[in-house]
Amino acid sequence: MTLTPADAPGTRLTPADLRLAADLAVAALRPARDADWSVPAGGLEWDCWETAEHLIDDLFSYAAKLAAERTGSNVPYRRTTGSPGGPDNAVHVERAAGPEGMLAAFEAAAAIMHAVVSVKPPEARAYHVYGDSDPEGFIAMSVVEILVHTHDLTTGLGLAAWEPPADLCARALYRLFPHVPGGADPWPTLLWATGRGDLAGRERLAEWRWYGAPR
Repeated sequence: MTLTPADAPGTRLTPADLRLAADLAVAALRPARDADWSVPAGGLEWDCWETAEHLIDDLFSYAAKLAAERTGSNVPYRRTTGSPGGPDNAVHVERAAGPEGMLAAFEAAAAIMHAVVSVKPPEARAYHVYGDSDPEGFIAMSVVEILVHTHDLTTGLGLAAWEPPADLCARALYRLFPHVPGGADPWPTLLWATGRGDLAGRERLAEWRWYGAPR
């Protein structure tokens, strides 16, 4: 069983959903502002600091590509890793700024992305490795990145279990994961679709992807 038009949520994703996801993530992570962010982020190979930087870099990169409406390839920013095996980012956060600085950098990146998608017309297109996408697609990508990496971070930092709104998860799933099974709760399904959890009757995914082409 896969998601079909009958499974379509009542509304499409909007810039307000990106803002909501970012606000919820900051609220979930702020209790860890004095924690050690060098611990592994959930089941990832990266630590929490690297994972948060990766998330910030995603939002910045999406905003840059969509602002320029660049298709076919990434905007050629110089990308570097902070450590062997770490994420390859154009954006890095000063470690001396600590978790408070990281959260400030995240809020700034989310605000920039929100500003860009708020002014782009539906026909705008920009590059992604999984296919050129439209503003709603980039909102969905941003929302998924925020939700699943906040899960990674809250898990790694030992915070309270993170469960974002089901409606937000359902709309992101419908937009980017039309191939996933329908009928289950949206949040566990999103975790399964991104290789982070189990789903009844389905094998756990070792590899996964989304489909950002306009729907």
